[in-house]
Amino acid sequence: MVIMHMKKFINQLPHDKLVTAIRDAEKTTSGQIRVLISHKSVADPVAAAQKEFTRLGMAKSPERNGVLIFVTPRSRKFAVVGDTGVHAKCGDVFWQELAQAMTGYFRKSEFTEGIAHGVSKAGELLAKHFPRPLMVSADRHQ
Repeated sequence: MVIMHMKKFINQLPHDKLVTAIRDAEKTTSGQIRVLISHKSVADPVAAAQKEFTRLGMAKSPERNGVLIFVTPRSRKFAVVGDTGVHAKCGDVFWQELAQAMTGYFRKSEFTEGIAHGVSKAGELLAKHFPRPLMVSADRHQ
């Protein structure tokens, strides 16, 4: 695996593509998906992701249905964490399969594709268990 400097890693990620992936994934769910690229080197990416999840206020949603994709290029590690409501619906197997798929992209230096894949799969899971409420028009004709 090639060691990549932080600035080069960040510059390689097309911000607009990731924002679009998140927006598309969130269209059908009441859940929230965030991607955080950390400048720090961490020994335990899951613990660091959980700390950031709390710091970002993601654990405050009523349905506890947020997902954070946390990437630390300096450590060459990542974690995907979901709030308690999400984890209760999918269990450990979903997270393991998602991490394995993202790792496959990352090993090929396809970082944008790996993150976008994670966002898409998290969005599918959230849409299944936490669909976006239908909007009811206030303008009713009688």
